[in-house]
Amino acid sequence: MNGLHLDGIELRLRGSLLARLSLRVAPGEVVSVMAASGSGKSSLLSALIGALPPGFALSGQLWLNGRNLTALPTAARRIGLMFQEDVLFDHLSVGGNLAFGLPPGGNRAARRAEVDAALAEAGLAGFADRDPATLSGGQRARVALLRTLLARPEALLLDEPFAGLDTGLRAQIRDFTFGHSRARGLPVILVTHDPEDARATGGPVLDLFGNPVVLP
Repeated sequence: MNGLHLDGIELRLRGSLLARLSLRVAPGEVVSVMAASGSGKSSLLSALIGALPPGFALSGQLWLNGRNLTALPTAARRIGLMFQEDVLFDHLSVGGNLAFGLPPGGNRAARRAEVDAALAEAGLAGFADRDPATLSGGQRARVALLRTLLARPEALLLDEPFAGLDTGLRAQIRDFTFGHSRARGLPVILVTHDPEDARATGGPVLDLFGNPVVLP
């Protein structure tokens, strides 16, 4: 059973039902969950990675590539999460940020080679020693995605990571993100309140209760 499977997932806040989802996201597929700001979208993603906020309760089961993740800690779930903010470490270089995402092990030269290859793939060759503060918004977004992918997740959750970008750059980073996730065969869930982001995925668009959303 490859892909990400939400089986009867229910999210509640102090007893009030915020979300009820049963869905299967195939490898390489992007499913959008659309709802208004403050409705519980981000809390749902936090719950799926095993970081349930205080006051919330989650029931149901979560499966990824045949593994039941429901009782596993965050680090064991192998799920990457990208936020609206790029959350780069300003005390590290660009290469240091990417190396932070790599799994432990390997010698220094091999790790640096993997970082350099990722940067070249993203059109950022030679950026390893740069200070993150010198990067543009689009460059920071690409570095943040690369760091997430270098951790070798088996699924990807996107918490409105394009919302802070201007229109032209937004389309570019969306294409970059979806292209890389599909190339790696990752099941992806995007939460958003923006119809254009949902439309760009080319996949199903649902509300927090699993109902299809008709985009304007």
